[in-house]
Amino acid sequence: MAMMRLRREDPRIVGSFRLHRRLGAGGMGVVYLGSDRRGQRVALKVIRPDLAEDQEFRSRFAREVSAARRIRGGCTARLVAADLEAERPWFATQYVPGPSLHDRVAEEGSLRAADVASIGAALSEGLVAVHEAGVVHRDLKPSNILLSPKGPRIIDFGIAWATGASTLTHVGTAVGSPGFLAPEQVRGAAVTPATDVFSLGATLAYAAMADSPFGHGSSEVMLYRVVHEEPQLHGVPDALAPLIRACLAKDPEDRPSTLQLSMRLKEIAAREAQGLPVSRPPVQRERTEERNTLRPTERYTERDVPGRGPERGAERSAERGADRGTERGAERDRGGRGPGPSSRPSAGPRTGGRPATRPGARSTSTGRRPANPRLLRQRLFVFVVVTLVVALGIAAAQALQG
Repeated sequence: MAMMRLRREDPRIVGSFRLHRRLGAGGMGVVYLGSDRRGQRVALKVIRPDLAEDQEFRSRFAREVSAARRIRGGCTARLVAADLEAERPWFATQYVPGPSLHDRVAEEGSLRAADVASIGAALSEGLVAVHEAGVVHRDLKPSNILLSPKGPRIIDFGIAWATGASTLTHVGTAVGSPGFLAPEQVRGAAVTPATDVFSLGATLAYAAMADSPFGHGSSEVMLYRVVHEEPQLHGVPDALAPLIRACLAKDPEDRPSTLQLSMRLKEIAAREAQGLPVSRPPVQRERTEERNTLRPTERYTERDVPGRGPERGAERSAERGADRGTERGAERDRGGRGPGPSSRPSAGPRTGGRPATRPGARSTSTGRRPANPRLLRQRLFVFVVVTLVVALGIAAAQALQG
């Protein structure tokens, strides 16, 4: 964070803190770098002299202190001390080292998608704590976000207000920064946590493009664009554009919640950091798996049986099976018992409890092989021969017994 020397009009001591440098100045006052007797560094904000007499500004300053006290967690700078009754009211928070998001982008240009998503996830998680305290920041923008070594921090709750409060300080005057205000703020409607979501979306778009999503111009032009025109996100990475566009929806009901935003940005940050490719659509995966799991018999072609088509292969398979069945029947008829171990035909390889099927073999819908005239003649011939042999054997046995 850029620091400037103290000016002649700047105080040297405020409360129990000694001031060392200027950190910046805003519409409400000046922020100084100070330290206490123990050496703890603080960021100390003091209201400008000309505004210290304005009761409205004192009230706004008191709200900032009240908001800082109510918020828990590491998303904001911790409140250290305050004096709201002083001639020039002031308060001190823990000093957060590091540049603002605005300064980082101004110096280095747009940030990578992974960095934008990571910063956005941390800010979204921080806003969850802010909103749980019943506070809406109302002025979230790149200059109010400090990039500390421990993560981004949200500062400057000078116009923070309770959920549901109006955004107007005077009739027709909106409080906040043009280009980062939500449409409901411009219209003077009640603020909600969705108001900060819009501002965060505009802030992340700025970090990704190094430019405002509503361009540049006078305050009136910028406020008109926020209410009536769509944001320009041409420079936002594809991984972030849909989510940021949802944050910038005109209707607060159409924006994601801070919790949803945090979870989604964490996912995007993880994927972008690892450089993971876009996953294939489910339909493509299913089709590929279907091709890879086809059975071998379904991929079999005629070239695997040179000179013979699939019909001839089926015929040969049927003939061999029939011959084996005929031989087993003949042995049972001759000896009255089944074949011995040495004569038992090999079952061959099995798959899934069924005999392996030769490539090219066909079967009917009932599982039986098609009839073959030649095979029927062979079976009839064998049956006649076997019957004659058995008859002769019986006759010979009776003759011997007589």
